[in-house]
Amino acid sequence: MATGRTHRPATRSRGIPEATVARLPLYLRALTALSERSVPTVSSEELAAAAGVNSAKLRKDFSYLGSYGTRGVGYDVEYLVYQISRELGLTQDWPVVIVGIGNLGAALANYGGFASRGFRVAALIDADPAMAGKPVAGIPVQHTDELEAIIRDNGVSIGVIATPAGAAQQVCDRLVAAGVTSILNFAPTVLTVPDGVDVRKVDLSIELQILAFHEQRKAGEEAAAEVAGTTRTAVAAEREGSATDQGPDGDVPAVMPA
Repeated sequence: MATGRTHRPATRSRGIPEATVARLPLYLRALTALSERSVPTVSSEELAAAAGVNSAKLRKDFSYLGSYGTRGVGYDVEYLVYQISRELGLTQDWPVVIVGIGNLGAALANYGGFASRGFRVAALIDADPAMAGKPVAGIPVQHTDELEAIIRDNGVSIGVIATPAGAAQQVCDRLVAAGVTSILNFAPTVLTVPDGVDVRKVDLSIELQILAFHEQRKAGEEAAAEVAGTTRTAVAAEREGSATDQGPDGDVPAVMPA
């Protein structure tokens, strides 16, 4: 079985922009859904809409893969699934270790989407001795003392950190020293890594804060619109009142003498 140690994706060497790489999983998800419905071909407009991008950007992204649709027919769904999977390195087995088996780590271990997308959870690791041997998602938790041996024996190159913030950097350092070159960080802290090590950070609190910003902005816009509407109504009412005070020819009636 091929492992992450013996094969690496070719996206960087082929000069594919990082922004395009970030969109490839979106295309793959949309294409997989089409494949499951036995849809043979898809137009750039349909696929772009399903992936949430514009069609011009999609066609540009696919040009980096050397994939061009057929006019009047579109893209071959199965071929694109294979092509993007190969580019992302998903046609091989990627053993992954998850370090930190608290609520979040356990939830990640129970996520069923890893195996179907080319990732195998090789080990669950935690610093709590009481956790050692306990099964989570059918996998016995192992102590952090065994981390280096686990990485070596399983050929692991991808590590997931789901520890508290205070322990994350130390865990990161040990993963890197043991040979891990890609890290998915769920801990609420910024990790320092040497050149050649890729880190992707997932911070749910930051994402919620960004959503809160947008909600606050929308609320402000709605409040401004309400004020503007009230002002327009008041001005209209004032004008209407002024009109009713005018004479029959539209002139303000003269003041009658006492």
